[in-house]
Amino acid sequence: MNFIVISIKKYFFTIVFLIFTISLIMFSNNNLIAAQNGLNLWATKVLPSLFPFFIATELLCQTNFTYILGKLLNKFMRPIFNVPGESAIAIILGTISGYPVGAKVVCNLKNQKIISKIEAERLIAYTNNSGPLFILGTVGIALFGNKKIGFILLISHILASIVVGYCFSFWKKDKFDINYNETKFNSKSIPIKISDIGEILGTSIKKSISTILSIGGFIVLFSVILSILETSGILTLIANTLNNLFGISQNISLALITGIIELTNGVNIAAILPDVYHNTSILLTSFLLGFGGISVLLQVYSIIAKENISIKPYFYGKTLQGIFSFIFTFIFLNI
Repeated sequence: MNFIVISIKKYFFTIVFLIFTISLIMFSNNNLIAAQNGLNLWATKVLPSLFPFFIATELLCQTNFTYILGKLLNKFMRPIFNVPGESAIAIILGTISGYPVGAKVVCNLKNQKIISKIEAERLIAYTNNSGPLFILGTVGIALFGNKKIGFILLISHILASIVVGYCFSFWKKDKFDINYNETKFNSKSIPIKISDIGEILGTSIKKSISTILSIGGFIVLFSVILSILETSGILTLIANTLNNLFGISQNISLALITGIIELTNGVNIAAILPDVYHNTSILLTSFLLGFGGISVLLQVYSIIAKENISIKPYFYGKTLQGIFSFIFTFIFLNI
């Protein structure tokens, strides 16, 4: 028995990838449609909304904007979030632009030695958020057909992010990054010349293309994974198990499981729950928006892994944000 357990651990990912490959062949028709839908989602929704923000982020990091922002906000950022004032750019862009822009900004700040690895871990926990356009437009108006619900979800989402940010101000508070060199990149002293614009713009576009293509790959992949789980009946089996063990409705269980795997599909299922579950669907959506899903987690991980930033604070932070979003939404609905 011990030999079998050790063998499974040793070849776990080999087995998983082999099952995935076989499933691609077995459910090829449904997988093809899912891949097309995922690609369409990326091309029509994600690419137009995120790609300009990635370029803007890269360009801003080449200017003295971060320095100016840090000078203005340092007296607020350090006491509340225990990070330098320059980190405000990660919070602002991570809130208004959507997943996973915050992770990209945090990595840029660490590259420029504006923040240490520990400070990057604090920031990564709460600077990757669902954008206002997605929450208000897609979720509030398009899915729920109610702008007020969209505002409730957005306010809950932002408040939860702030609370998590304060909680993570205590993350490794007594520890110091021994590899951190406090000689910071000083963007104030580097003027941008007209002759440099072409090179800066070209570099920013190349980096942004690499990131947006990676995100597109994750969206298509997880669309196919969800298709396999649904076609094979695994999603229904898990939903029925939760129903039998905890008395959770099959519809709610299906929305929760799907949303934990991939946010957009989960929110879509939650929004079309029967009217009897109206408040429950809003609360469930709020939690899923805060948590973000495994798909987004892996997108963030693909960005921060290059900078040797741990994914643990992100996972803890997003779980907390999902819970706090749920609580704030519950309070607002009752008010």
